[in-house]
Amino acid sequence: MILLSDPRVAAVPSADDGEPLVDLRDLPELRLDGRAADPAGAYARLRRGVVDRLLTAQRSLPAGVRLLVIEGYRPYQAQLGIFTGYRDELRRRHPDWSPERLHRETSKFVSPVEVAPHSTGGAVDLTLCTDDGAELDLGTAVDATPEDSAGACFTGAPTIGATARRHRRILVDALGGAGLVNYPTEWWHWSYGDRYWALATGASHTRYGPL
Repeated sequence: MILLSDPRVAAVPSADDGEPLVDLRDLPELRLDGRAADPAGAYARLRRGVVDRLLTAQRSLPAGVRLLVIEGYRPYQAQLGIFTGYRDELRRRHPDWSPERLHRETSKFVSPVEVAPHSTGGAVDLTLCTDDGAELDLGTAVDATPEDSAGACFTGAPTIGATARRHRRILVDALGGAGLVNYPTEWWHWSYGDRYWALATGASHTRYGPL
């Protein structure tokens, strides 16, 4: 399992092809949840290439199942706040951890700002829902931490029930088949065009840099 704190991620050359952000509030084909909404509407924006791949993924889902997008673009300051907040929480819980371990464990839940996929507009947090918007069982809540879920938030966690496992397989097949890459500690986090995607797919550089 490669974490976002791995030096190989930061070593990927960063480039940006200038692809614009698309506001999902103007795109009725994708269902958008408001729990991560911010005053500027950043949560609703994604790069065009990611949106195209989400639409492809949605078309491959079983009848009656839809993607439910929760958060896309996340500005630098928001990313920094989440990272430092979770790091400080882990420090309080585990005062014996070394700085290196603290950084690594923090990165299982939130990316260091220098390589953050969300800050490129290339990453999306999402889940599955019915046509009526009722969320399906995927084993944990979106944004469940490794600490509080005992690792059940990991995409391949063996401890979740059969129904949740089946729903995760549907999600993995649809999004992976459309060209997105999952961060394996968060079943809900998928990206395209960022450093993590580039390392996972063997691309020579990113398509999207920080915005």
